[in-house]
Amino acid sequence: MSQRVTWVLSNGLVGMDNQSFGMAEALGLAYVKKLIVPTFPWSKLPPNLWLSPLKFLDASSDPLLPPWPDVVIGTGRLSVAASLAIKKASGGKTVNIRIQHPGMSMRQFDLIISPQHDHCRGTNVIESLGAVNHVTQAKLDAAEQKFASQFAHLPHPLTAVLLGGTNKTYLLDVAFAQNLADKLIATLKQHGGTLLITPSRRTDTAAVQALRDRLAGHSAIIWDGLGENPYFGYLALADYIVVTADSVNLASEASFTGKPVFVAGLTGRGGKFEEFHRSLQARGCTRPFTGELTHWQYAPLDETSRIAAEIKQKLGW
Repeated sequence: MSQRVTWVLSNGLVGMDNQSFGMAEALGLAYVKKLIVPTFPWSKLPPNLWLSPLKFLDASSDPLLPPWPDVVIGTGRLSVAASLAIKKASGGKTVNIRIQHPGMSMRQFDLIISPQHDHCRGTNVIESLGAVNHVTQAKLDAAEQKFASQFAHLPHPLTAVLLGGTNKTYLLDVAFAQNLADKLIATLKQHGGTLLITPSRRTDTAAVQALRDRLAGHSAIIWDGLGENPYFGYLALADYIVVTADSVNLASEASFTGKPVFVAGLTGRGGKFEEFHRSLQARGCTRPFTGELTHWQYAPLDETSRIAAEIKQKLGW
């Protein structure tokens, strides 16, 4: 690991934090997590309107005090102003790496990593297909060893089903869950095997219960949130992967495996999500989920390593 002192600014949202952690790890940086909790009204305002952002943090935030880090990495709107304040306080010495469109002038950042579908353009912008993430082959290998014995008795093929949740674009409700369950039952009837289903923190509990009810009596395991999260184990051991369309992270991480990834559409107007899914499908990583399982091959999607190499080259590391 690099000796550069690195802060990863966390907003407490796992999907965003994992992008920052994954980028720091791919860069070989040993990092300290710094939780950022802005007070009202700053938490509701665009980052360019924040005044003295280091002074308007909730008591639950981690302290942001000198000595200032060599590198600061953050994802999402809530840490933008703090990252700029840290760079200013360091006399401009801190390298500010921002993941996702900052929602303000991009010239204030050393480097911005932004997914193609966000249309963030600039000389300091590195575009990614989908989301950078913290999935690595080493983590998958470790998860395979850890969980293999738990799944050894299950009928194959194993189909991992990764659930996101309702957002501004898509609706993952009981009706969607029931429809998805019917398609999954069709796969079991045609191909046999076992379903390995994991909800996320965003998945509505009523939708999860609808899946349980509909899949009762079928070869399906739905993680109940207790014990160690089997997510990496599912990615490592599954023969097929189904993800819901609401999550760029899930589709990106699943595509790292090189396994067939099927996207289950959701009710809503896709917009940038649809553009992302079209790009992923054009690359050969994914296909729409209809209830049919097919096999194909593609080069695993590892944008995190590619971008880390480009950052090192740009910064002369």
